[in-house]
Amino acid sequence: MPRIKEALERIFCLPPLATIVIVVPSFGAVILVLERGIEGPAACAAYLLSAYALIITVTGIPKISRGISEAVRKSFLVNRLRDSSLGSKILGDVAFRMKLSLYQGLAVNMFYAGFKLVFGIIYQSIWFGTLSVYYILLALMRFLLLRHVNREDIGKNMVGELRRYRLCGIILLVMNQALAGVVILVVHRNSGFEYPGLLIYVMAMYTFYITITAIVNVIRFRRYGSPVMSAAKVINLTAAAVSVMSLETAMLAQFGGGDDPAFRRMMTGVTGAAVCFLVLAMAVFMIVQSTRQLKGVVDYGNQQ
Repeated sequence: MPRIKEALERIFCLPPLATIVIVVPSFGAVILVLERGIEGPAACAAYLLSAYALIITVTGIPKISRGISEAVRKSFLVNRLRDSSLGSKILGDVAFRMKLSLYQGLAVNMFYAGFKLVFGIIYQSIWFGTLSVYYILLALMRFLLLRHVNREDIGKNMVGELRRYRLCGIILLVMNQALAGVVILVVHRNSGFEYPGLLIYVMAMYTFYITITAIVNVIRFRRYGSPVMSAAKVINLTAAAVSVMSLETAMLAQFGGGDDPAFRRMMTGVTGAAVCFLVLAMAVFMIVQSTRQLKGVVDYGNQQ
């Protein structure tokens, strides 16, 4: 058994440099195959290689992340930044970085909502229009969290943070019902859409990036015990999950999904159901956990 484990680690857990050397041409090859419509053994080889590249990317993320973080920490620019008051605050103050992250996420959500809205108008797509509204509501939740952290330091008012945490869970629960309805409509109509030109590859890279970042941050910020920080990371994870579903729908429509409508309907339905279930589970967990903790805080206060 130890030998099998060691062999698997050698195959699927490569050093950062080897991972990058394999991943870049592998993803480039599959993009070329999809773009040119190449079939046969070359296409199969590209798909297999890209699948392997995806696995070693996921397993190599911790090592790559540590290597990049170490290189950044030792860089001349970061050392100069650390000498300034603002730089030292950015690098050393977790709460301040969290606030910056909320501002960044708010801006990205609003940009993404506008992007989807424009495409919804151009292609008269209910799916794009709904996603635009969905991202606007995610931006609204970030705004509510920002209002709180601008009034209260993170971790200072746990009752207020728990209430914002629960409110975000309630909003997610309502949003998820609407998302589920649209998924059912899209599956029923078997509708799809295509991004113009090479934009779909840009969207794929963006979706891949935000999904990995969201998962890493959920784990990283959990230890700080701040409901506001946890809520922000749940919003990131929700946005990433919806982006994955949107990307899959577009790729099925753009790369041969029309040749097999039943397959496209099945994949859209399965992914849509998985995303809706994930968001539902997170929303219910947020509501139940925050309500339980709020009750505990109130009971403790009454005993004092």
